Parts: sequence; structure tokens; C-alpha cells
Amino acid sequence: MHASLWISQTGITAQNAELSAISNNLANINTVGFKADNVVFEDLFYQVQKQPGSDNTAENQNPTGLQLGTGVRVVGTHKDFSTGSFQTTTNQLDMAIVGQGFFQVQMPDGSNAYTRNGQFQRSAEGEIVTAQGMVLAPGIEIPVEATNISIGQDGTVSASVGGEAEPQVLGQVNVVNFVNPAGLNALGQNLFAETASSGMPIESVPGEDGAGSIRQYSLEASNVNMVEEMVSMVTAQRAYEMNTKVLAAADEMLKYANQVL
Repeated sequence: MHASLWISQTGITAQNAELSAISNNLANINTVGFKADNVVFEDLFYQVQKQPGSDNTAENQNPTGLQLGTGVRVVGTHKDFSTGSFQTTTNQLDMAIVGQGFFQVQMPDGSNAYTRNGQFQRSAEGEIVTAQGMVLAPGIEIPVEATNISIGQDGTVSASVGGEAEPQVLGQVNVVNFVNPAGLNALGQNLFAETASSGMPIESVPGEDGAGSIRQYSLEASNVNMVEEMVSMVTAQRAYEMNTKVLAAADEMLKYANQVL
């Protein structure tokens, strides 16, 4: 069997994965806090028929050798955690992290998850929760009679309670950082989970120890760049087409060899 058939097959499979990532990025272009995926490729092992530097004669060496590649494969996907643009809102509990870090929320099973989506609301119990009802950790309870809720850049949550003129501090929003955010496990629903690759969560007061600050009445938009994704899509499409043309060329060569021989 012609080796180029199998090599082209790896190229087609790789471009399929690239197109899947691009389509997911474009589908989430309006998802708050979404981080774009980039596909990482690597070439496969080489069939070495002549080593570079091997002896050609008693006095001469091969300057390059003879090495034939066997294709490409997808190594993984890399999350781009660069900051997206900020959108101004009118919701008192909308927050954005300016800089590095994540909001920490509590999952239904008691474990913690992390998100850049700051679209928070009040639950029936007055707790600050996500759109899925997951409680912001550490929990902050806002009384029913609270008005003029204010969230400082350092995460301090305060409000006027019971008609008092002096604001009352209700709690503290902290920011969680990771040594390697790209190693986080994407769970969907704008949530990430800790893994061995991401390292342990480092909880900090916003604005301290490298953590980003909090901006109230703001949301972080998706960091997907439409123009870049469109260019990547065209590139992937052309690469796919060229690999299929190599398949067709190899098939024609095999067909010709069968007819002649």
C-alpha cells in the first residue's frame, strides 16, 4: 500500500479536529467568559533509512541522511486564557475579573469549580449564585431588605441594610489562580475543574498576589477573534482539500501501476 495514503489520512483527521475546534469557538463567540481553544499538532515518527552524519565512505559522511515522515496527529487542545473585552451592564451582581484568576463556585456534589463568567444572581435564600444555581464560594448572603449593593475592586461586598445610611459589609469575593490554567479540565457551562496539570488553586484577595481585581457592572466577553477564526477555517479547509488531492493522486498512481503491471 502506498505510504502517502496513510499519511494523507492523518492529515485529513487532523484538519477535522482543527475544524471542530474552530466551529466550537465560533459557536461560543457570544458566551460570557468563554476562552478559545487552539489545536496543537505534532509530526509522527520518521522512517530513517539513512542517518544524518553516517559514513558514506571511509572519509566522507552523509550531510543530511534519508528520513521519511509518516504524518501528523493531534496532541491536544490549548485554552487561550487571554482577557476578553468588557461589557457594561446594569445588574448589581455582574462582575468581571480584570487580570488573572477565576471565580470559585460550589458544585452540587460539594466540589469546587472555577469560572470567568461573572453573571451572578440572588437565590431564594439570598445567596449569590450562578445562572445554574451554583453558590459563589465563599458564600455571601444578601438580606432581602439590602439596597445599593456595592462590590469593590478588592471584592468587598457591601450594601445598605434596613434603611441605614452606613453601608454594611456582607462578605468578600475572592479570586482563585492556578500555576497552569491551560491544564484545567473544561466541564462545560463555563466551568473548569482542577487537575494535576493545573496545580492547586491559590485563593487570593482581588488585586493581591498577582490576582486580578473585580469590576462591578461588567462582564467579560468571549475572547474569540472572529477574523482569526475565519482565516484558520479557510486554512484548515485548504489543507483538507490538499490532503484529499494527495489521496486521489496516490490512487491514480496505484491504478496506473495495476494496469501496466
